[in-house]
Amino acid sequence: MKALLCKAYGKPDTLVLEDVPTPQPGPGEVLVAVHAAAVNFPDTLIIEDKYQFHPPLPFSPGGEAAGTVKALGEGVQGYRVGDPVIAVCGWGGFAEEVVTDARKLVALPAGVSMDAAASLVITYGTTHYALVERARLRAGETLLVLGAAGGTGLSAVELGRHLGARVIAAASSARKLALCHEYGADAGIDYSREDLRERLRELTGGRGVDVVYDPVGGGYAEPALRSMAWKGRYLVIGFTAGEIPRPPLNLALLKGCSIVGVFYGRFREQEPARAAELMQELTAWLASGRIRPAVTQRRPLEEAIAALEEVAARRAMGKIVLTTALGRRG
Repeated sequence: MKALLCKAYGKPDTLVLEDVPTPQPGPGEVLVAVHAAAVNFPDTLIIEDKYQFHPPLPFSPGGEAAGTVKALGEGVQGYRVGDPVIAVCGWGGFAEEVVTDARKLVALPAGVSMDAAASLVITYGTTHYALVERARLRAGETLLVLGAAGGTGLSAVELGRHLGARVIAAASSARKLALCHEYGADAGIDYSREDLRERLRELTGGRGVDVVYDPVGGGYAEPALRSMAWKGRYLVIGFTAGEIPRPPLNLALLKGCSIVGVFYGRFREQEPARAAELMQELTAWLASGRIRPAVTQRRPLEEAIAALEEVAARRAMGKIVLTTALGRRG
């Protein structure tokens, strides 16, 4: 089988696509034939050894992939060969086949496309957990989404709207904001040419925002925190800007607000039953068409390096999905 390999830590252009032996599932594991794999920002970090997880070299990046069950390891129950699934593998998904723990599979309802399925867990799963469990977002509240045109940001725009919030999208161009409006944003801020804090003051009548969804970090964190309403919740999702912000903590005191960490992978490990409930709700929404991941590019596995470079440079809008030969036939 073909797999994109990280043999030494570095930028995407150090990766190589090679033929490797098909992995065999051990006890409690499942071999999945990959149809599609989404490109996520953590994939650009894990190949540089800058992520929370540190797989041994060599390994394939790719934190989530959709496909069909090809083989079952000893003791696996609840799945059959041919079942459509999402493999929440952490790494290994940028390959034609991947082995993962059966507990990290998500069963797919009939009729869900592999492209959409591959784009679900890391972005929508994180956002669903963030807004429902960590922020307790309520209908009528105002949600600010930073980096709103990326895959994670768009999921927050869409889910925030479904949960009844007024959604303000912040992105770096008019083109990106147009996509955010398509996914349900009520208002937009182009922070490449507008002052974020001043524009938020105008849009909220000086009241501020109830929830901030921040996958960006960097220089936008402090003005967003200063724009919080009383008893607001600031969701720390990630740091695509590369800089981990150090906001003055007296702002939390003055605003009476909470700074809330969102570590979805740890949540899935610590609270598997609740995580399964949330994922069941998400897959039902996906099957019904209530949510629709924004797959803006569909590229062959052979173009994975270019796709990773685009995500790393924060040029991508929505989700880039890599397809295998099997997925292209489907």
